[in-house]
Amino acid sequence: MQINISTRHGQISDPTRQKIQAKLEKLPRLFDRISAIELTADLEHRDAPVVDIRVSVKHKHELVATSRTSDLLASVDDVMEKMEQQLRKHKEKIRDRHRTPSHGQPGIVPAPEDVG
Repeated sequence: MQINISTRHGQISDPTRQKIQAKLEKLPRLFDRISAIELTADLEHRDAPVVDIRVSVKHKHELVATSRTSDLLASVDDVMEKMEQQLRKHKEKIRDRHRTPSHGQPGIVPAPEDVG
């Protein structure tokens, strides 16, 4: 899995980058089909940085979440919560799809009608 952290209109310190990296590395625990994670921090407005996260998932295009708060790490935490919710929802959809048989597969037998 590839993790990419980039910034626009500024730079973040190495300790902050390491904290963000550690948080991003926890995402595959929720869903193991993640192929790439890209986080972009837009620091144009220092008082309200915008954090955008894109997660590439196998058999799905991309999941995207964006957050803007008063602090960079608060924005990262907020965007991580949003992405975790999306990953849980996506995983649940896949799980439900595999649990219910389709129309052409055996498994659901119609009830016999009374001939009377």
